[in-house]
Amino acid sequence: MENMNKQHVMLLFGGESSEHEVSIASARNVFDAIDKATYELSLVFIGKDGRWWLIDSFDDHAHPTVQLSLRPGTSTFTTSDARSITPDILFPVLHGRNGEDGSVQGLAQLLHLPIVGCDMTASVLAMDKIAAKEVFAHHGLDVLPFAVHHQGEPTPDYAEIASTLGPILFIKPSRAGSSVGISRVTNEAAFANALEEAHVHDEFILIEQAANHPRELEVAVLGTPPHHEASVVGEIRPDGEFYSYDSKYSDSSTSSVVIPADISDELAQTIREQALTVYSALKCRGFARVDFLLDDTGLYINEINTIPGFTDISMYPKLWEASGLSYSALIDRLIALAR
Repeated sequence: MENMNKQHVMLLFGGESSEHEVSIASARNVFDAIDKATYELSLVFIGKDGRWWLIDSFDDHAHPTVQLSLRPGTSTFTTSDARSITPDILFPVLHGRNGEDGSVQGLAQLLHLPIVGCDMTASVLAMDKIAAKEVFAHHGLDVLPFAVHHQGEPTPDYAEIASTLGPILFIKPSRAGSSVGISRVTNEAAFANALEEAHVHDEFILIEQAANHPRELEVAVLGTPPHHEASVVGEIRPDGEFYSYDSKYSDSSTSSVVIPADISDELAQTIREQALTVYSALKCRGFARVDFLLDDTGLYINEINTIPGFTDISMYPKLWEASGLSYSALIDRLIALAR
């Protein structure tokens, strides 16, 4: 007998950011893991032009035909073929700008709809690497030394910055994900080119000291403080000098993950405790992944991702599976935590 009390979950994916394809891959996995006997699902594909489309299956996203209009304050969407849709919950599986940066979260607030994951404020802070580092440092957590470049300012002198931060630097757009626009530089020419490339993705650029052959460690966090919990610690072993976009998603990538990470119980506990502190400091709720760098000088918070990937290689669901929570049960928890 059909469950007449199904929660209606609207799954949002695609989006305008450079992580559009990653979002689609993540959403396919979330869709496959959702219990269809418990939830009614609507698939909403957001095109690279920002338009929202209601589709029947993932195969339809290449040629969508039914466009959605939003009606703030009503919890209702109107379709181009004159239907009204009123979901109970929005589930964004969106990465990058206009997805996990607070935009959709603020829209959910205007629509008067609960949303899976962090609210607008936490999303804005976590997406902005510079702002997040400032919050971490305020809470006494170690971050790698850095400088900031704003588009339009004179190009910094590489030798001058290197004298303070060291000769190996990472150049990162402050508000982009999946390692998009990130470069590792060791000389003046590469430095100038990296700044130009990073500014394609953001007006604010993080110029960061490189860790010394670091290990990349990650923790999944779930819940709403003070009732939030951390998974086991996992380790990324990239196939290059750092975990670049190609290292993550290229078919030829030989990057690997180790779960749990081969570290001492004491260090694992420290990392898990710091992950919980980071999560609380940014006022996160629902879920996030906290990334660390470990080298011979110490343990550093790298960043926090409020909508981590759910692709076949993504760490967040793998970390919870290793911690005893199945993919399907994880999705149930995320939906139950929506506010």
